[in-house]
Amino acid sequence: MTFRIATADDAAAIMFVRISAAHALTRRYGQGPWSTESTERGVLNGMRHSRIVLYYDGDTPIGTFRLTSHRPWAIDRAFFTPVVRPLYLTDMAVHPDMQRRGIGRASLAHAEAMTRAYPADAIWLDAYDAEAGASDFYATCGYRECGRTSFRDSKLVYFEKAIASFVRVAATVLPPIAPSP
Repeated sequence: MTFRIATADDAAAIMFVRISAAHALTRRYGQGPWSTESTERGVLNGMRHSRIVLYYDGDTPIGTFRLTSHRPWAIDRAFFTPVVRPLYLTDMAVHPDMQRRGIGRASLAHAEAMTRAYPADAIWLDAYDAEAGASDFYATCGYRECGRTSFRDSKLVYFEKAIASFVRVAATVLPPIAPSP
């Protein structure tokens, strides 16, 4: 399995992984907010303020996630442990044919390594508060549940993980996570 930062040329592959995961969840749990299909335009828009990681098994795209310093619409900072610089993990998906093989755990490990290198203090994320949500997965991977809420008719569970492997310099101002030039 190889990880790399996605470029605009990868938008269709990212869309393929996300839609495949959404369809599998819908077949298993019925229609819900997890049923929303990605579009190429949405993927490209997400690249403007974040880094999207795409991972492959050979030449086959098998998973993706997005890491950003910009607060996503569904995150309420009041639920999280205050930190100077969190990164937000969103849009994590593993192709259904490749699930339950450790790819999700490897994805989180890669996101944590990117967060340490950025550097940032924590990873914050949300999961659907439903059978189709990934709450048990995140908890098993060491993420702490820090709140529950509803946003636009979606029930959510918030999770966080502290990432403290560096010494912060008080006056350092870092640019937001954005695509590599």
